[in-house]
Amino acid sequence: MSPFDLSGRQALVTGANTGLGQGIAVALAEAGADIVAVGRSAPDETAAMVKKAGRTLQSIKADLGSVAPIKAVMEQIEGPIDILINNAGMIRRNDAIDFTEEDWDAVMDVNLKSAFFLSQAVARRMIAEKRPGKIINIASMLSFQGGIRVASYTSSKSGILGLTRLLANEWAAKGINVNAIAPGYFVTNNTEALRQDEKRSAEILGRIPAGRWGKPSDLGGAAVFLASAASDYVNGAVLPVDGGWLAR
Repeated sequence: MSPFDLSGRQALVTGANTGLGQGIAVALAEAGADIVAVGRSAPDETAAMVKKAGRTLQSIKADLGSVAPIKAVMEQIEGPIDILINNAGMIRRNDAIDFTEEDWDAVMDVNLKSAFFLSQAVARRMIAEKRPGKIINIASMLSFQGGIRVASYTSSKSGILGLTRLLANEWAAKGINVNAIAPGYFVTNNTEALRQDEKRSAEILGRIPAGRWGKPSDLGGAAVFLASAASDYVNGAVLPVDGGWLAR
């Protein structure tokens, strides 16, 4: 059997209805995993793509803007959880001098707080069932850099980097691998404002050695690797998928 084979595994993916989450969910399904998609809207397109790959998708509607739905989400999941992808995220833009508490809290609650408490809930189940598991957090280029006009996003993604390492330290010996993927500049809803800004878009493309924005499908290989037996001795790592951005 290939070490990348995910047959018989089930993956919980947050924010799987579009963008990066959709790309990851489909890649995991193509590697053999069934999907549980958690998000604010129905992942109809993703479900069709997962079905085409020969796997099943269970959709659970929840707004991870708070930790309140996590208990109900866990109760609705049918079968074990082998893989968790903490992908749900949001961004708010404003000059730091004008940044509001509302925009700070909204981003931190989704990107960092809910990611931690969902990881905690999934890990508790894995440990209770004595099942090894994989948790993959979605970091960012702004886990390494400051950025501009995205104070809460940069803070949350820097926090995800630290949290990934802390959870790896605590849970590796329990059979749970915790790692992260740091996407570069991808074609998603979160980057639409940047792509529409002709000057900023040209500046970004000029720095990416690959010379293009990433596609959600570009994350698939990294996600399958970190979700599979191929990464059983990988703990606390952050894998950039950035077209060479950080190497520049």
